[in-house]
Amino acid sequence: MIKKVTYLLLLILLSGNLFAQHRKLQHRPYADQRLFHLGFTLGLHTQDLILTHSGFINENGEAWFSEIPEYSPGFAVGIIGDMYLNRFMNLRLIPSLYLGDKKFIFREQSSGEEYTMRIRNNYITLPLHLKISADRINNFRPYALVGGYGCIELSSAKNRAVLLKPYDAGIEFGVGCDFYLPLFKLSPELKLSFGLIDILERNRNDLKDDEFRKYANSLSKATQRMITLSFHFE
Repeated sequence: MIKKVTYLLLLILLSGNLFAQHRKLQHRPYADQRLFHLGFTLGLHTQDLILTHSGFINENGEAWFSEIPEYSPGFAVGIIGDMYLNRFMNLRLIPSLYLGDKKFIFREQSSGEEYTMRIRNNYITLPLHLKISADRINNFRPYALVGGYGCIELSSAKNRAVLLKPYDAGIEFGVGCDFYLPLFKLSPELKLSFGLIDILERNRNDLKDDEFRKYANSLSKATQRMITLSFHFE
């Protein structure tokens, strides 16, 4: 008898939980069915470069090597244009402005002498993403994204040890989750960007200070990568 009562109580509790989950209020139940909608995004990002060294040795026998020792946080803001494709997929265009910088440290191989510089990079990017979403669970819905981007530098300083080309293009991957709130949808998102173009400018006719040439000649290639944490409001 005790076992029967226990099973009955468990059955009632389980039924109650399932019923409560089924009846949970869903915010903005038709938000994902609109053919097209707009939003905006705010975020933080870090810029990095994958550097390839040339092995150049100058007339004084110096061999310089460079690295970006730390990530510097930057700011990002953009506009979201979202087009509904089907129940699980959306096409998204997110023109954005990225404000950030990169810190370089050049070190001479034998003496250990160092030279430090910063490059300020302000990019306008145009990413195109395919957003692939899972089923909605009450008021949240996880998703993944894949796509590509193109970007252009707003301005670049001349006569510096490193000069980067004003354009880049690459691929992007990310994950996020849509949270359905009463008035809007909030989506935290983590995205990785990998540049596919060598953005190091090797034709340095702009250099007026010959002291910088030993740093410039030490590099043969640079490709960009970036990590972005965004908060989308739709």
